Parts: sequence; C-alpha cells; structure tokens
Amino acid sequence: MNDIGRLKKVIRDLYRCDSVHVQSVHIHETIQEKVIWDADVEVFLLVNHSRAKRAYAWSYTDDFGQLRDMTILGVPPINSAVEAVRTCTGVES
Repeated sequence: MNDIGRLKKVIRDLYRCDSVHVQSVHIHETIQEKVIWDADVEVFLLVNHSRAKRAYAWSYTDDFGQLRDMTILGVPPINSAVEAVRTCTGVES
C-alpha cells in the first residue's frame, strides 16, 4: 500500500510543486505469462508545474529491504499509469 502523504512530499521535493491525489490505479503486467508488475500506481494532479499536469508515483521495497519511491511526470509519451509502469519496467506496449 502506498503512503499518499509520503508520495506528495516526494513530488513536492522533486518537482517543486504541490499535488492533489486523484486516484489509485491497479496495474497487472505480464511478459510471456510471467507477472512483472502487480501493484497500485498513484495518480496526482500537479499544481502549477511548468511541464506536466500529472505525476504517477508508487513505493516499493528494494533488494536490500529499503523502502523507495518512484515518481514519473506525465509528459509524452507517458500519459497513463500503465505507461509509467512500462517505462520503469522496460515493457513495450
């Protein structure tokens, strides 16, 4: 489960703008029947960002057990939570 407050702070720190949480989108991606992603992505509207109206974000635990956060701006070609995940996982649509 993603911590919305934590992700909003990450967005503010990285992109220097406030955000409004819009929705959680569950993404399930597979390659050749192997699950490579099965988790929620949080969608945020950005307030007064110069390049993007949306950001996609989630938290994950890395190989060392550390909690990490990922954020991606919604700029072309990334226009959805699915595209954000595919960009990070290297999956082509």
